[in-house]
Amino acid sequence: MKTPIWQTTRFRIDLSQPRVMGIVNVTPDSFSDGGAHASTAAALRHCERLLAEGADILDIGGESTRPGSPSVSLDDELSRVLPVLREAAGLGVPLSIDTYKPEVMRAVLDLGADIVNDIWALRRPGALEAVAANASCGICVMHMHRDPQTMQAAPMHGDVVPAVRTFLEERVTVLRSSGIAADRITLDPGIGFGKTVAQNFALLARQNELDVAGLPLLAGWSRKSSLGAVTGIDAAAERMVPSVAAALLAVERGAAIVRVHDVRETVAALSVWRAMQTGQQQGANHP
Repeated sequence: MKTPIWQTTRFRIDLSQPRVMGIVNVTPDSFSDGGAHASTAAALRHCERLLAEGADILDIGGESTRPGSPSVSLDDELSRVLPVLREAAGLGVPLSIDTYKPEVMRAVLDLGADIVNDIWALRRPGALEAVAANASCGICVMHMHRDPQTMQAAPMHGDVVPAVRTFLEERVTVLRSSGIAADRITLDPGIGFGKTVAQNFALLARQNELDVAGLPLLAGWSRKSSLGAVTGIDAAAERMVPSVAAALLAVERGAAIVRVHDVRETVAALSVWRAMQTGQQQGANHP
């Protein structure tokens, strides 16, 4: 059986086992860490800590996309992200840049970024062209209803699972038609981006229905408000346990990558999950 691979600029990421993407917010207004890593030096220290904790990929973002968050100017985003990318490029790990601006995409790809992680799924003018012009960068396209300023004020209605799947299918068709190879593409259902609490958990429960052409799925549950809604934990930074639980449930349902704040705890939980998988295989092979 062919090993599933995520082709990125510098790395071919083996997805035969779930991978952990550590979140690096270079923003003063992150919903989850309060701007604790807003300076280049602090962000780089955070990158190094996440790698020591077992992160496989780092996802660097210079603009908060929490519900109601204001947009950030191009100059501000570039001034936050580029210095961190330059320093982190020597860490020997795939670097993802969380951005929807085509100008940022071009700048980070020119510096050797490995992955573009776009909440707008390359729908902004010029975004598709920016990544299509690169021969090998990885791409993560996400479903989002409306935009960060309005998505939770007027979330989706009805059964979101088929709607999200249809959207992802359409985006894959567009990307493939633009000459982007399938092994460069990963999909994200967009937990919390314009969905109700019940809809988010429906996406988790029925995650297997989101299979699009066998492409890998990225799950981003970490510290989301839906976890707070069902646990009563108001502070995002205190939602580590439910975040790890959601990540494990997503992996159990086939997610290839989990995007998390709490890397050490997620990696430890996945070690237990892998041990269980090994035990199941040994039991199945025992006469």
